[in-house]
Amino acid sequence: MTITENKPTNIIGTRLLRREDPPLLTGEAKFTNDLSIPGALHLSVLRSPYAHAKIKSINVSAALKIAGVVAVYTGKDLQTAWAAPMPCAWPVTPDMKNPPHFPLAIDKVNYVGDGVAAVLATNETASRDALDAIDVEYEPLQAVVDLEDALSDKNVIHKDLGTNKSYTWPLLVEETPGCVEEAFKKAKYKIKERYVQQRLIPMAMEPRAIAAVPQPFGGDITLYSSTQIPHILKVMTALTLGIPEQQVRVVAPSVGGGFGSKLDVYAEELLCMALARKHSAPVRWVEERTENTQATIQGRGQIQHVELAADENGKITAVRVRIIGDMGAYLQLVTPGVPLLGAFLYAGVYDIPKAYDFSCTSVFTNLTPTDAYRGAGRPEATYAIEMAIEALAREMKIDSFELRKRNYIKKEQFPYTAFSGLTYDSGDHLLAAEKAATMTDLAGVRAQQKKQNVPGATKLLGVGMSSYFEMCGLAPSRVLASLNYSAGGWEAATVRVLPTNKVQVITGTSPHGQGHETSWAMIASEKLGVAPEDVDVLHSDTAISALGLDTYGSRSLPVGGVAIALACDKVIEKAKLIAAHQLECAAEDLQFVGGTFSVKGSPDRALPLAAIAFGAFTAHNLPEGCEPNLEAQVSYDPPNFSWPFGTHMCVVEVDTETGAVKILKYIAVDDCGNQINPLIVEG
Repeated sequence: MTITENKPTNIIGTRLLRREDPPLLTGEAKFTNDLSIPGALHLSVLRSPYAHAKIKSINVSAALKIAGVVAVYTGKDLQTAWAAPMPCAWPVTPDMKNPPHFPLAIDKVNYVGDGVAAVLATNETASRDALDAIDVEYEPLQAVVDLEDALSDKNVIHKDLGTNKSYTWPLLVEETPGCVEEAFKKAKYKIKERYVQQRLIPMAMEPRAIAAVPQPFGGDITLYSSTQIPHILKVMTALTLGIPEQQVRVVAPSVGGGFGSKLDVYAEELLCMALARKHSAPVRWVEERTENTQATIQGRGQIQHVELAADENGKITAVRVRIIGDMGAYLQLVTPGVPLLGAFLYAGVYDIPKAYDFSCTSVFTNLTPTDAYRGAGRPEATYAIEMAIEALAREMKIDSFELRKRNYIKKEQFPYTAFSGLTYDSGDHLLAAEKAATMTDLAGVRAQQKKQNVPGATKLLGVGMSSYFEMCGLAPSRVLASLNYSAGGWEAATVRVLPTNKVQVITGTSPHGQGHETSWAMIASEKLGVAPEDVDVLHSDTAISALGLDTYGSRSLPVGGVAIALACDKVIEKAKLIAAHQLECAAEDLQFVGGTFSVKGSPDRALPLAAIAFGAFTAHNLPEGCEPNLEAQVSYDPPNFSWPFGTHMCVVEVDTETGAVKILKYIAVDDCGNQINPLIVEG
C-alpha cells in the first residue's frame, strides 16, 4: 500500500497551537481521579517494608473494626481470583525463568513495596488508616541487591527456580566464523570498559490512578486507568482474571505522563477489577508518591562490559558486549525484552564490520521490577558505545571528535545495513556532528582547555559529545516475532467523513502528553483538504477504538500516524469512484486538490468532498457495488523502523575543590525527519 500524493494544503509543518492545552491549563481536563463515581469503594494496599522476608502471619482483625472498612484481603484470600499469574509478554528464550507473580504476596515478599494486604473502605481515609492496624509478622531474609552478587547465585531469591538467572540471550554476528576473536588479536588498539547504568524512577507528574466499575447485569466491567496501553490492558486483564475479553472495556482518561512506567499491567488494576466484581461495586485506587517510588516499575539497571578493537587508524574492527540486566524481583509486561532492544544499537552510528559478539544475562534481585523507561534499552546502548569511543580515543591519544569522524557511516552508504541486520534508511552523521561542533566552537573550547586545564587549576573545562541513532516505530511485527515478543507492531486507524463534512479519526494510539489530537487532525486535514478544527480525534477507549496497540516504543507517528494517512488515502480512493460516477467520467481523469475532485482540464466539473460524503450517506446515487458511507479502516505494519539521528555536545566547568559542575553550553543537533508540527517538536 502506498500513500497517495495529493497537492498539500500547507497544514503539515505549520506551528499550530495544541488543542490539548486549553483543558489542561484551565483545569477542565478529566484525569482518572477526577471522575465522579457514586458508591465507589476505596482500595489501599499494605506494602512490605522489607526487601526480602517470609510472611509468618497476618492479623487483620483490628483493621476490620475501623469505621468505614468493608473488607481486608491477603494474598491467600485471593488465590482463586486469578486465572493466571500477572502477565509477561516477552518470553525472550524458550527456557526463560519467570516466577509466578500475583497481585498480593502469599508466603514471601521480594522487594520493598511488594503488596501484602488490600483494604476496601467506604472512604480513602479509612482505607489508609486501616493499613496501620494490620499486624504482619515477618522473618527477614538476606536481600540480593547487587547484580554481580545475584549472578553468583550465592543467595537464590526464588528457590523453586534454583537460580537468580532469568535467561541468557546471545547474538553473534560474524562475516566469517571466528572473525571477532581474530579482529581482537590483530587489533592495534583495544579497550575494555565497565559501565554501570543506575536505576531510574520514571516519576510521571500524575501517579497511577485506577477505577473499576462493574455493570449491574451481565458481568461487564469498565476499567478507568492512567495507562499508556488501554487495548493491551484489556486483553491482559481479561486473561489474568479469566473473563471474556468482550466483557472488559478500558478507558484511559487524560493521562499525566507515562515515560514507559504506565506500559504495564499492575497489581492494583487487577485488584480493583477482581474486588469490584466480588463486591458488585466500583473500586478505585490512587497511588501515593511514596508508592510510586516503590511499586511502579523502575528503569535501566544494567552492568555493561564493552570491548572495542581498532586498527592503526582508529577504524573499529570488532565489538564485544556483555550485559548483566536487572529484572528486579519479578518480570513485568516487557521486562526481559528491554536489554534486547539495545543489543541492536551497540554499533551506534559507526561503520563497523560484521564482527559483533553480544550476550545478556538477566538476573532477579530484591528490588522493584524494572521495565521499559524512556527509550527502553536504546539509551543504555548509546551511552555505552559513546563512552567506549571516548575510551578508545584516550588509548590512541587523539581527539574523540576526530575518532568519531573516522568511523561514521557516510552519507553515500545509505541505505545501510548494520551488523545487527537492521537497515538504516538515511542519515548524515558527519553533517550533524560538524554543525554541532561549529555551534559549540569545539576548536575554541579545545584551545581553552589547553590553557585552563593545568596542574593546580581549580576550575577545569570539559567537553562531552554523543552521536546517536534512535530506533523509532517499534515494529515491524516480523522483527518482534524474531525476538519472541508476544504482540505485533502494527497500528490501526479509522477515518470517517460525516455527512456534515466533519471528520472522525479513530486511532489505536493512546496519548499522554505527546499531542496526538493536534497532530492526527493535521494529518487528516492535509490529506482530505478539511480544516484541522473540523477533525475530531477519538482515542483511548476500547469501546470506540476496538483495535490498537497503544503508545510506547517511539511508535505513534511512524506507525499510528501513517495508518491515519493510509486510511485517508482509502477514503479518497472511494470518494474518487463516487465522484467519477456522479460526474460521468473515468476515475483516472479526476484530480483531488484542496478537498475537491475535479475533471482534469475542466475545473467547472467538480465535486467537493462534503457533497460526496453526504451522497455516500444518502446512498441515492452510488456506483454499482459501492457501500454507503465514506470511511476506511487500516491496520498498518511498517516494513522497517525509522531512524532519527543527531549529535549533542556539552561544555562544562568543574570546580575541583567543591565538585560543582556548571553547564556553560549545551548544543543539540537532531534530525527527526518531517515535522508534523514544529511547535510540538520543540516542546
